[in-house]
Amino acid sequence: MPLDTPRLDRRALLAGAVTAAALPMAARATSSAPGLNILASEKAMRIGSALGWSPPGADAGSFANPRYAALLQRDCGLLVPENQLKWQATRPAPDRFDFTHFDAMLGWAETHRMAMRGHTLLWHKTQYFPRWLVEQDFGATPARAAERLLTTHIETICHRYGARIHSYDVVNETVDEKTGALRETNLSRAFGGTEAMLDHAYRTARAAAPKAQLVYNDYMSWEPGNEAHRNGVLRLLEGFRRRGVPVDALGVQSHIEPVRDAPAGVLAARQEKPWRAFLDAVTGMGYQLLITEFDVADQHLPGDLAVRQRQVADYAGAYLDVMFGYPQLRDLLFWGMCDKYSWLNGFKPRKDGKKPSVTAYDGDFRPTPLRDMVARKLIATAKRS
Repeated sequence: MPLDTPRLDRRALLAGAVTAAALPMAARATSSAPGLNILASEKAMRIGSALGWSPPGADAGSFANPRYAALLQRDCGLLVPENQLKWQATRPAPDRFDFTHFDAMLGWAETHRMAMRGHTLLWHKTQYFPRWLVEQDFGATPARAAERLLTTHIETICHRYGARIHSYDVVNETVDEKTGALRETNLSRAFGGTEAMLDHAYRTARAAAPKAQLVYNDYMSWEPGNEAHRNGVLRLLEGFRRRGVPVDALGVQSHIEPVRDAPAGVLAARQEKPWRAFLDAVTGMGYQLLITEFDVADQHLPGDLAVRQRQVADYAGAYLDVMFGYPQLRDLLFWGMCDKYSWLNGFKPRKDGKKPSVTAYDGDFRPTPLRDMVARKLIATAKRS
């Protein structure tokens, strides 16, 4: 996903201070039902969303956009930065950090009494490294230089935010989805191996943020074709436990996708058993679960909007029936609350040219069947102890 890099000006903070009560009625969510996070809190759960940074007046999925901010305030108790805590956004050079955008986002969240997750301390994919890191010369003692670079990054962020961030995706997407093997990059090679680098990242994060939840986050999915990815994640988690690495939870991204036009029950019947086996193995090792990046790609579904939205909701409902059945799951975060700003508009566009409908609110900020389904599932699920 593209990263934004312009610096914040004072007007963004002023724009971010707008509350739902100050909005015109047309800008508010249209449903009068309780907000999703209110329903979740009754079950000792939380609902959240990704958000971005934008300058005032920009038409974006940002806290500085009053219409989008109103959705966040209505339904969320937990937020996560879409891009603004990643290396490309926060570390323009090996000896320089810039937290301007994320500081504004965190300040807005705290003003509105929302918790904030940290995403991510290390996105271990070369294509998402800043250029300077791809080109980094680690010198005559590469392992020492790589360790110092990674340690500095993790400690700088964790010490800066302290208890203000309660949960970190310490490592993101280090398992190759095709082979299940651990990815290698110039950073991990300099470190002496990916496994050693990952262990160091989590141990450093635990020392720097001893009370934070430390998460491994990845996009292994319940759809067919993800078997190698799931097996690789299991091997990684098993290795962490065997070596005593302090990892608390698995972040299940949940960018789910009905791969063909079929009833949700037909698709779920094929996918549920192996997916439950995966989750049973994860929770059996003592890991907690989070849904960290929830949306439903619709490019294989019919063009008729009403039909498509219903299929999206039904498919997601079958998925949440499984996920909500695990008491280890307490948090569900949408990867954006509004179709208008979904990353899937560019990443997985529909061939018929129609706008995807993949989130809780449509392009006109109206609740979709997906939102209503999540509300029903929250009401029906068991309270966490």
